Amino acid sequence: MKSYLAAAVQMTSVPDLEKNLAQAEDLIDLAVKRGAELVTLPENFSFLGSEEDKSARAQEICDASEQFLKKMAQRYQITLLGGGYPVPGEGGKFYNTALLVDADGSELTRYEKVHLFDVNVPDGNTYRESSTVISGQSLPAVHPSKHLGNLGLSVCYDVRFPELYRHLSQMGAEVIMIPAAFTAFTGKDHWQVLLQARAIENTSYIIAPAQTGFHNSRRQSHGHAMIIDPWGIVLDDVGTDVGVAIAEINPARLAQVRQQMPSLQHRVFI
Repeated sequence: MKSYLAAAVQMTSVPDLEKNLAQAEDLIDLAVKRGAELVTLPENFSFLGSEEDKSARAQEICDASEQFLKKMAQRYQITLLGGGYPVPGEGGKFYNTALLVDADGSELTRYEKVHLFDVNVPDGNTYRESSTVISGQSLPAVHPSKHLGNLGLSVCYDVRFPELYRHLSQMGAEVIMIPAAFTAFTGKDHWQVLLQARAIENTSYIIAPAQTGFHNSRRQSHGHAMIIDPWGIVLDDVGTDVGVAIAEINPARLAQVRQQMPSLQHRVFI
């Protein structure tokens, strides 16, 4: 693992596939111009509309998303995460899938979101992700990258389930990605503190690309895509605008924190 720059992209995706991919391309270009070698896109980067519309167009969105990710990774010679898009499954439902792609366009690993967001949010919005999404049945893998470190995947609502991140740390994760479309109401109180907790308890870097702003008349995302170091320090935070958080992933800093706070070595219950 070497020192390198990583990017957490922040978007305002809408129910327009072509418009979203154009926005994502512009932000990838910006991240690369700023030196990023690992670029991460948020959940629903290619389409954020009603779950019914997404389900009806799942195959189209899936094909376009995967083609886009491979094309962009090759064009810019980066490792690229597509933080969440629909992959058709059985019964007309789909998997909410995150895909990590290498600079040659090859698939490194994928993860099907396990924890589904079925919540009545106090702002009056109701979310029933399970009505259209199939829960993944496997814990996420950790991809060992010679240059970028051991990379772990998760998606959005997963961040509330620390056992998933303990699994990733047990598998050797050094950098954990948490692409999200966190609601504005829950995000203002929980987003940053949850990300910092996952960083601190696993002494890992956290890269959290995010959605921001209004996607339609009712749905609003919190924003604040950020990168956090293993001590829990926020290295960069986009705020609420569309943009890119950039920060250094430094193996010396990772080793320093793990030496100073060797909590992973002190686990009693595995």
